[in-house]
Amino acid sequence: MLTFDRVSKAGHDRVSFQPCRLIVAGWTGRDQDRVQHHIRELAAIGVPGPGSIPLFYRVSASNLTQDTTMTVLGRTSSGEVEPVIVSMDDGLWLGVGSDHTDREAETVGIALSKQLCGKPVGRSLWRLDEVEPHYDALIIRAHATIDGTRTLYQEGRLAELRLPRDLLDLLEAGQSAPGMVMYGGTVSAIGGIRPAARFEMELHDPVLGRSLHHAYDVAYLPVIT
Repeated sequence: MLTFDRVSKAGHDRVSFQPCRLIVAGWTGRDQDRVQHHIRELAAIGVPGPGSIPLFYRVSASNLTQDTTMTVLGRTSSGEVEPVIVSMDDGLWLGVGSDHTDREAETVGIALSKQLCGKPVGRSLWRLDEVEPHYDALIIRAHATIDGTRTLYQEGRLAELRLPRDLLDLLEAGQSAPGMVMYGGTVSAIGGIRPAARFEMELHDPVLGRSLHHAYDVAYLPVIT
């Protein structure tokens, strides 16, 4: 069960939400040159390219987490900041999350790697239809603490990614019904994909002057053979 603070023109409320479907959309860039850049970025760490674009990976909804610490096995995973669509009985909501992924497992299979890690998601949401008129202006960014230094890890406008409703239109019938959570893709990592001890996410709305935030620390379990 997740808890969300929802912000809309009608006011603020807090709701409990039981997710039943988690979808991670991949290769969602609008600019195919940038998509190819991300494919090459992953290829550099041994990850094979997609069979088609975009792809929709099904992940267990139990992987969703709002904890501020996430425990992973070894030091081969990393976060990716993404817009997150949450489908509720009263419509679609927009949040921010991290598609945290085991990069070593990703070289074996992307679907496998998605399932092996928790998927952090922030506690605050905006009504999607209230930001859709200026969706492309929204800015998504992440800071990562790497070797003790906090650095800008990702930053870009959502104009780089496909619109949420365009992605939803590509899903199989019924997949976007209430209870669905969908991660909507990411922007390139500045300086390449690498692990971090802490991952901080922000989705900023420069038109309405507000931001969504979430952060988590990464705890490492030793790999025992």
